[in-house]
Amino acid sequence: MSSDLSDLRYNLEITLEDAANGTSKELELEKFVACNTCGASGSRSGGGTKTCTTCNGHGIVEQRMEGFGGIFRKQAACPSCDGSGQEVSDPCPDCRGQGRREDEDRIHIKVPAGVDHGTRLRSSGNGDAGTRGGPPGDLHIVLHVKRHDVFERRGEDLFCEVPVSFGTARSEERRVGKECRSRWSPYH
Repeated sequence: MSSDLSDLRYNLEITLEDAANGTSKELELEKFVACNTCGASGSRSGGGTKTCTTCNGHGIVEQRMEGFGGIFRKQAACPSCDGSGQEVSDPCPDCRGQGRREDEDRIHIKVPAGVDHGTRLRSSGNGDAGTRGGPPGDLHIVLHVKRHDVFERRGEDLFCEVPVSFGTARSEERRVGKECRSRWSPYH
């Protein structure tokens, strides 16, 4: 499972037809990708890491705060090494020691047939690249179905309103018979 810090969310708007039939989409997004210059290590020489001097390799620092009622201690990720316990001794000039850099990426996804507004799709490994060779996150795609000009979706059913006169409605109900469920109200 990927780190939540490397996960991304993408809102994708699709048509009602795409939601019903399924489709393939190409997404273009800005995200962190592995640095090619240092091979995602963050080090110019490819292996120049050392134990962090701020946290002594633990990745956690303790902060003391004085307030009402006494002294409080709080643990947080080390700001020098971002909680990894390792510092890069000779940082890569392109990624500044992070092992990743921002870039545009294109991803192809398949939207299955029958999805609804608010459906979430997950594309494993297509989120941000992890720092210094860490695992990539996931891309979470939230689908938003555009409003259709004619049809309205309610659950698994499609509805549309068609204005008809009372006479037409009565004659069509008799003609079609059991195949047609007509609901008529003089108040609509």
